[in-house]
Amino acid sequence: MNTDYSMLNKVVNELCDVNTYGFLYHDSKHDIPMPSTDDLAEIMETLKKILFPGYFGNSERHRETVKYYIGAYLDIVNNLLAEQVKRGFCFSCTDKYPDCSDCEQAAKETTMQFISRLPKIKNLLATDVVAAFNGDPAAKNYGETIFCYPSITAVTHYRIAHELLVLGVPLIPRIITEMSHSKTGIDIHPGAEIGEYFFIDHGTGVVIGETCIIGKNVRIYQGVTLGAKSFPLDENGKPIKGIPRHPVVEDDVIIYSNATALGRITIGRGSVVGGNMWITQDVPADTKVLQKKAPDHSSSEVFFL
Repeated sequence: MNTDYSMLNKVVNELCDVNTYGFLYHDSKHDIPMPSTDDLAEIMETLKKILFPGYFGNSERHRETVKYYIGAYLDIVNNLLAEQVKRGFCFSCTDKYPDCSDCEQAAKETTMQFISRLPKIKNLLATDVVAAFNGDPAAKNYGETIFCYPSITAVTHYRIAHELLVLGVPLIPRIITEMSHSKTGIDIHPGAEIGEYFFIDHGTGVVIGETCIIGKNVRIYQGVTLGAKSFPLDENGKPIKGIPRHPVVEDDVIIYSNATALGRITIGRGSVVGGNMWITQDVPADTKVLQKKAPDHSSSEVFFL
């Protein structure tokens, strides 16, 4: 087969033209590589062994030896995560630190702060497991929800990513939640705030936006979107970042499948939102939001109970 080297050379020159790729090219500062998705996957698998002992990794260990396994796993997480946090800092480098050694030290300190929060994460996940078991009659035991339910996988990734985001780690939290998004079909932004006893039944197609606030004992079903409406623009016509634009869901709310709530609205405590509902205004506490057929069956209307 004849190779047209002149054509290949032309394509290479076009692909390397800075005027065509612009922001699509990442120019690494200080020659630090991008975060490694493989290493982050290993970190997540190791954290699951710590947070759910006996379910992942060596399932033959005993209560008498579990502390030694967890100590070894924490050492792995400490070493791997500190490197990834450093790479995240370098990716978003704003010259905050005078030199790279300061950045590396900050990454180590941030990683230790994260590790100190693992008991808090474990306690929250324990409530999520209870919510999954209590919220699904098909669940036979807690272990089934830990091992099999996409909700627990997605929420585990979210709670880990959220703590890293709170600690100021860039990029890494989004990678972690997108890892579970690709596995489960559940899209939870690490910036969302989610309380105890949270359960997503089935889960596929759920979207929870960055500025969502979700209270305690909330249950939602597949296809639910807690999203934003059109974004306000700045004087340059670009979306304004960092403003609250997603719903607030108070305690003890149930949202059924394929319901959509948009904008900075509040769904009041104890309310129930029926399937396929479209909500862009506040819902009072202890309210049922349902669809009702008109008497002639020609159309539907929304009504509150």
